[in-house]
Amino acid sequence: MFFTAFIALLAGYSVALTLAGVALIFALAGVLLGGFNPSDLSFTAGRLFGLVTNQTLIAIPLFVFMGVTLEKTKIAESLLSDLAALFGSNRSGLAITVIFVGTLMAASTGIVGATVVTMSLMALPIMLNAGYKPQLATGTIAATGTLGQIIPPSIALVLLGDVLSNAYQQAQLNQGIFAPKSVSVGDLFAGAILPGLCLVGLYLAYVCANIMFSKATIVSGRATNQNFNILSLITSLAPPLLLIFTVLGSIILGYATPTEASGIGAAGALLIGFTTKRMNFSTIKEISKSTTTTTGMVFFILIGASIFSLVFRGFGGDEQIQSLFDALPGGVTTALILVMMVIFLLGFILDFIEITFVVVPIVGPVLLAMGVDPIWLGVIIAINLQTSFLTPPFGFALFYLRGVAPDSVQTKDIYLGALPFVGLQLMVLILLFIYPSLATWLPDLIYR
Repeated sequence: MFFTAFIALLAGYSVALTLAGVALIFALAGVLLGGFNPSDLSFTAGRLFGLVTNQTLIAIPLFVFMGVTLEKTKIAESLLSDLAALFGSNRSGLAITVIFVGTLMAASTGIVGATVVTMSLMALPIMLNAGYKPQLATGTIAATGTLGQIIPPSIALVLLGDVLSNAYQQAQLNQGIFAPKSVSVGDLFAGAILPGLCLVGLYLAYVCANIMFSKATIVSGRATNQNFNILSLITSLAPPLLLIFTVLGSIILGYATPTEASGIGAAGALLIGFTTKRMNFSTIKEISKSTTTTTGMVFFILIGASIFSLVFRGFGGDEQIQSLFDALPGGVTTALILVMMVIFLLGFILDFIEITFVVVPIVGPVLLAMGVDPIWLGVIIAINLQTSFLTPPFGFALFYLRGVAPDSVQTKDIYLGALPFVGLQLMVLILLFIYPSLATWLPDLIYR
């Protein structure tokens, strides 16, 4: 099933239709050959109804709406301009600004493609005109854009939180625990904060050190020709910061569920757009269309993946994976490394949504039954995917950047610029394996 789906995806077929179509074809073949019980398909309607009535997943269209609103109203563009003026002639200032604004964009949109494209269109021409070498400029933008995987309130973490919650409960039920514990999206948000901040800190340290010690980094120290205005900076910085802290804080402190907080975020983004006089009927139309398209895509893939995993389990695939993991030398450590390698490679051809809905529900219960912490597992999966999206030559973030970068920027510059940031992300992954408390300490402190 996996091999056939993989070939169909490489052939260019729709992800959702491929997953559902391959599953149904194999189910039909299994029925004809006597290897699949057709009554297993009767659970499909209940599973799909459960998906579209899932309270947690209601947060997806609202978080998408919040991010698209901040993008379309050009709030990030104003922030980039004002912060660049703040640093003036500081040689590292513009790169620091790009990382800071990109982090805010990642936290608000949560979608890698949207962040990379937006930041490329806004910041890449400015960085090149300021004398930054293409490698450093493109690497900084691509790496910052992938932070949408790990910086809360990331859509990737919302989806992972919901899938891992179901997998955790299933793992406990399989072990005979009929009063299972749960893990929430808020737990995963809290667990991702420290690793996310570590990544941002490493990016900043690398960029500053690169500019300070390498004369080849920048052709000249030309600064932007903007005059700094403290009032303009405050008015552009305060609203998005306040919005993100309100949304994230209300979830982590337990005042609101992710779904409720996403409603606050959507309403807050609209309010910012109207108060800054950047909202009109045409903008609202664009925002609504983009939100509907993205949400439809997510749920369509979710439906296809749900059918795929149902048929996969009907063939006993989950039991075979359990047997495979139990037979591996090294136990849970080897199983984790194997799963991370598979997810990393799949990240070259599939988006995080497909991987979250197809792979995690199958391997998640097995790993969790082996004693892996669900919050830690969610965080390392998110960072692993983030690394995959940035790794040459197939990283999605690099494709997005190549699509909007000027012809003067060569593809090899984009690839070479990304490699140091891939190394930094691998460093954080290794730290998480050595010190799992980086992901579990804050959730334990807040919730337990």
